[in-house]
Amino acid sequence: MSIDWTHFTPWLSLAGGIMIGLATVMLLYFKGRVAGVSGVLGALMQGGTPPKGHFGWRIAFLAGLLVSSAVYGLFAVMPAAQIDASYPLIVIAGLLVGFGTRMGSGCTSGHAVCGLARVSPRSLAATASFMVSGFVTAYLLFHVLAS
Repeated sequence: MSIDWTHFTPWLSLAGGIMIGLATVMLLYFKGRVAGVSGVLGALMQGGTPPKGHFGWRIAFLAGLLVSSAVYGLFAVMPAAQIDASYPLIVIAGLLVGFGTRMGSGCTSGHAVCGLARVSPRSLAATASFMVSGFVTAYLLFHVLAS
């Protein structure tokens, strides 16, 4: 294994992590809500009239996720995206992520960033499961199945 030192960006990564942390703390402090992306999006997609004061901040949160990439592109070169998978495989993967998010009562961002900060045992178990599953999958794909 080697590190691609030309694309290694510890300072940008640190700045991004700080911004995510600040956004998470601000949402919890000002709105009393946890910044799990699946929960924010899921509440908007349930239909019906959302409770008063729940629609605007959710739209702003999701818009910030989308706009932040464009803002980043104004100051730095966007990394080249390369996806080596077919569209049907991408759709299946997306559906599995959605299923896992529902089954795990939240997504990785909600559990790892917010849940661990709140010392939630459920989030600790979920995050450990995500990480171990990712390690095992990567090992199998790159070391067992690739040979």
